[in-house]
Amino acid sequence: MPVVPPARPAAAPPVAQPAAPAPGAPWAAAGPPADPRTAASAPRRQPHPHPQPGPGHTAPPPAPPPIQAPVPAPAPPDATPLGYTAGVELTSERLLRGRQKARSGRGGGGGGLFRFVGKAAEAERQRKLGVIRTPVLSCYRIAVISLKGGVGKTTTTTALGATLATERQDRILAIDANPDAGTLGRRVRRETGATIRDLVQAIPHLNSYMDIRRFTSQAPSGLEIIANDVDPAVSTAFNDEDYRRAIDTLGRQYPIVLTDSGTGLLYSAMRGVLDLADQLIIVSTPSVDGASSASTTLDWLSAHGYHELVSRSLTVISGVRETGRMIKVDDIVQHFRLRCRGVVVVPFDEHLAAGAEVDLDMMRPRTREAYFDLATLVAEDFTRAQQAKGVPPWGHPHPHRP
Repeated sequence: MPVVPPARPAAAPPVAQPAAPAPGAPWAAAGPPADPRTAASAPRRQPHPHPQPGPGHTAPPPAPPPIQAPVPAPAPPDATPLGYTAGVELTSERLLRGRQKARSGRGGGGGGLFRFVGKAAEAERQRKLGVIRTPVLSCYRIAVISLKGGVGKTTTTTALGATLATERQDRILAIDANPDAGTLGRRVRRETGATIRDLVQAIPHLNSYMDIRRFTSQAPSGLEIIANDVDPAVSTAFNDEDYRRAIDTLGRQYPIVLTDSGTGLLYSAMRGVLDLADQLIIVSTPSVDGASSASTTLDWLSAHGYHELVSRSLTVISGVRETGRMIKVDDIVQHFRLRCRGVVVVPFDEHLAAGAEVDLDMMRPRTREAYFDLATLVAEDFTRAQQAKGVPPWGHPHPHRP
């Protein structure tokens, strides 16, 4: 009878040893810290005696001590970034009613909010849409300015930019060049804490659109914005040279760039804003002091070498109430029509007056139509600007890209 050898016990699986830290690694990959409550009661394991080297062998060098991860110091209680508390607690979702309203989405020529009656009115809207979609082959720069604060300059910048982004379906960018801690960054949902100063410092490393996209936040309309520092002491450091460098870099990736400027005319970056602008938009309120400030702005610009820019500028009279009877708005409109290329009256809109994230779908139809007309007036200058820059005209309408 054959002898059957006894079965050998199965070998125990090897015990996984922790990986040694890579040379030069900032800190070692360590397991979870021991619980101090059980560490004292747990039996201490005796180290296994190191085997003695045989003849002809040398002892291995001692293992380097484990690298301890540095323990970060606790942040001081006053280290909260400027504006962080407001950004977390005073959001549009928290403060606005009706934010759950369904969106119509991008594209579609205005989401069906325009209430045109008859074939003639619809044909006029299609004509304006064709103008808005005029191809832009060289970066077109729009400067939105006002000598007086609180007139709707930032709102105009955001709403116009959102309208252009929705109807054109290409890259539209708005930047905050306000030295007084501008609020453009609060008109869209922030996707990054980066500011225009951060972008300027990174210009040597910005070689593509995706490089720049890390510094922008995008609204549902497709409009992108670059915010400014909320600390006035920092935002004033954004000067004329910085603005010109930023526009030179951004203009290679965005066909249309809007600049939300400050309320003064003498701060450093304003010279670059005016020198590089293809289109100037003056914002006024339907009031005596608002209209006077806007007209005085045009006077100053004409007297300081910007007469040609003033002659083809546009004026926006923002926040006109239907029930207002004290101010003769028609007289204000007539005044600026004699001085500018066009005037647009934007009705008062509670959604815009809230000062929150601008949502085209939450505007009143008449308000949205006013910005549609403003976008048309802006686009009527695209061909002139391109010819002035030596870009050949392109007579075909801009394709509507989904």
